[in-house]
Amino acid sequence: MEAPDFWNDPESSTKKTKELKSLKDDAAVYASLETLYDDVEAYIELGNESEADDEELVAEATEAFEAFKETFEAIRIKTLLSGEYDSDNAIVTLHSGAGGTEACDWVSMLYRMYTRWAEAHSYEVSVLDYLEGEEAGIKSVTIEVNGPNAYGYLKSEKGVHRLVRISPFNANGKRQTSFASCDVMPDIEEDLDVEVRDEDIRIDTYRSSGAGGQHINKTSSAIRITHFPTGIVVQCQNERSQHMNKDKAMQMLKAKLYILKQEEQMAKEAGIRGEVTEIGWGNQIRSYVMQPYKMVKDLRTGEETGNVDAVMDGALDPFMGSYLKWLSLGCPKRSAQDTE
Repeated sequence: MEAPDFWNDPESSTKKTKELKSLKDDAAVYASLETLYDDVEAYIELGNESEADDEELVAEATEAFEAFKETFEAIRIKTLLSGEYDSDNAIVTLHSGAGGTEACDWVSMLYRMYTRWAEAHSYEVSVLDYLEGEEAGIKSVTIEVNGPNAYGYLKSEKGVHRLVRISPFNANGKRQTSFASCDVMPDIEEDLDVEVRDEDIRIDTYRSSGAGGQHINKTSSAIRITHFPTGIVVQCQNERSQHMNKDKAMQMLKAKLYILKQEEQMAKEAGIRGEVTEIGWGNQIRSYVMQPYKMVKDLRTGEETGNVDAVMDGALDPFMGSYLKWLSLGCPKRSAQDTE
């Protein structure tokens, strides 16, 4: 008996292995949900049999119920990940916008936030490109987030993020507003049938400018590719050689061009990559206010929380879940008052 064709194809075999692991993980989560449900039922029965109020029993029952709700919500949200690329890894690029040094510091805060979120979900993060700010912070950074459904969740973060706080870089102690953009694209691994003509691109080499460490190559092996017809620019400096950086950058460029072509064919105003907007006033998708009050609010879905510290530590699941629900409803418009 001959082995199935996909086992003879390393790329197809890897994909099937990932799908199998994902299905096994789903089955394990469902089994844990059944166990939690049984636990809650058992606590209810014990409570009905008890003649007196048992505070310890109530606390345990409440804890079991909250765990059940959390697991159930995670499963429900995952059912919304039905996009063509939702199961893929993600490439996230952060750029500083209006705000100068403060905006560069804001990029470093967002970089930490997404790294913490990825760590909490056991995703691997690697830095593809890194440019320090002139005085402090990060001017731009590109990271690759590897794990099941990484793009499906992180696509909610595409857009301009606005920070309001008393700036540590302002000697007068005044509140300052800063902006940073987040671009998210799927890491499409297969060889895409996208033509890139030599005369349409410029390839520049430059010296890596990361914060140091083994993941940054200090020779002039970093690659920047500019695509003239679309204005798309991709960069990579993390690979072991100039050749590998060029291959990765070209893969990123082809993925962006492929997505752009799909959007045009589908005639959508907002697709996988979304619209390119100015990194400044009036274009933000989410506001993070630290003074005079604490509030993080998503202006598309209305999701908000006063626990800014938790969000900056990577507690983004409620915002991602709300976005996926909002997306499944057709991205309904909110009133001007609701988006302030």
